Amino acid sequence: EVQLVESGGGLVQAGGSLRLSCESSGIVFDDYTIGWFRQASGKEREGLACLTKSDGTKYYAKPASNRFIISSDNAKNMVYLQIDDLKPEDTAVYYCGVDEFMRGDWYLENPWGMDYWGKGILVTVSS
Repeated sequence: EVQLVESGGGLVQAGGSLRLSCESSGIVFDDYTIGWFRQASGKEREGLACLTKSDGTKYYAKPASNRFIISSDNAKNMVYLQIDDLKPEDTAVYYCGVDEFMRGDWYLENPWGMDYWGKGILVTVSS
């Protein structure tokens, strides 16, 4: 059973930084896509960044923002999302998602293409 557990969220002041972590387990696919998404209250889930596990190719939502950086540690089954210069509009529940296919940045426009999701972690940015 695929399990994804997000951590690292919380309350942060505007202008600060956070590093979110996603620990995965139970993934039996030889290759897959893993990514970060968020959903603000009353809004649709949106894609932020994703990567292909095998070669580490990274994809970012457009328009590009250098405030979000995705990275991974395959040895630890961890994927991270560094968020810099946090803004109040970044307040949302952040989710980690996995799909067994490699559709690149398609997932960022179609979050529900991900087959597996963590429970999410709340990030609140105060002004």
